[in-house]
Amino acid sequence: MNKQVQAHEETTAAERIEDRAERIKQATTSAVTNTKEAVERAADHVEDSLHRATDKAADAATRATEKADEYRQRGREAYDDAIDRADEWLERARDYVREKPVQSVAIALGAGWLLGRILRR
Repeated sequence: MNKQVQAHEETTAAERIEDRAERIKQATTSAVTNTKEAVERAADHVEDSLHRATDKAADAATRATEKADEYRQRGREAYDDAIDRADEWLERARDYVREKPVQSVAIALGAGWLLGRILRR
């Protein structure tokens, strides 16, 4: 009878080992599954964050480009206005010289003399 008890105890020990091994296997599988799901959620969160950041950067770049175009256009208009005014003043000066050549030479001599005096100092 001793052999039967010993065999029964070995069977029971083997069953307990198998039972514990199965529980460990299930716990490991569960831990791996949970970890995998957590990593996937984190990856999805990172991906969403990157998409939002990219969209914000693209919007900011678009706004900056629009502002740069606006300022470029304003600068072009100011430049064109200045050129037009300079051409107008030059045409007036030419007309004045044609109408009053003696006075123009006198004014030029006076301005040259005055400029020479100022620059000597």
